[in-house]
Amino acid sequence: MSGELRGKYVLFDVDGTLIDAVSNQRRVWGTWAERYGLVAEEVYRVALRTRPMETFAQVAADHDPHECLATLHELEDEDVRSGVYAAFDGASELLHGLPSEAWALVTSNYEHRVRGRFVRTGLPVPGVIVDAAAVEEGKPSPVPYLQAAAQLGAEPEECLVIEDAPSGVQAGLRAGMMVWGVNAAVAVEGVHRHFVSLREAVPHILAFVSGDHGDAAA
Repeated sequence: MSGELRGKYVLFDVDGTLIDAVSNQRRVWGTWAERYGLVAEEVYRVALRTRPMETFAQVAADHDPHECLATLHELEDEDVRSGVYAAFDGASELLHGLPSEAWALVTSNYEHRVRGRFVRTGLPVPGVIVDAAAVEEGKPSPVPYLQAAAQLGAEPEECLVIEDAPSGVQAGLRAGMMVWGVNAAVAVEGVHRHFVSLREAVPHILAFVSGDHGDAAA
């Protein structure tokens, strides 16, 4: 690069980072488990750690995984239409305070559900959303975050990843990006910086994007 200072970019996870969807996810998986005669809590524990197809292989190996996925998608779409969602404190202020070309969403969910949730919570939608359908390898692979950076025209070292989950943190680190953790009492292993809440992180994220990030690695 020349001596010109380039802008900084932020790549956000969605569920657990910007939107509090834990109760929704638990309810959807609980209903799904009931449909297949399974114990909801046991299914949910597996679902928290794996992608849906891997979950089905572990908890419902005798069922057609594509049928299982279709049922899950049906329940998730219904939840987007009728469920109650809340954005984490600070999310609206943060996203409205960022230049539209400086941030993206990187989610293991699907874009139409993300858009539905953002409409429900009043959050602005960015121009770049990398969802489960956009990549063959999901988190913890670095591919989703690298694809988002490419679509923004950003280099990995210019990007800050905001995550709440270990798989997402690993994805950001493997992509060669700065990773900050939010919404957890204890820091996820590997994060460059930890905030107990998104609200606490807001001024630091805005400062990073504006170029005033002297304490970014503190």
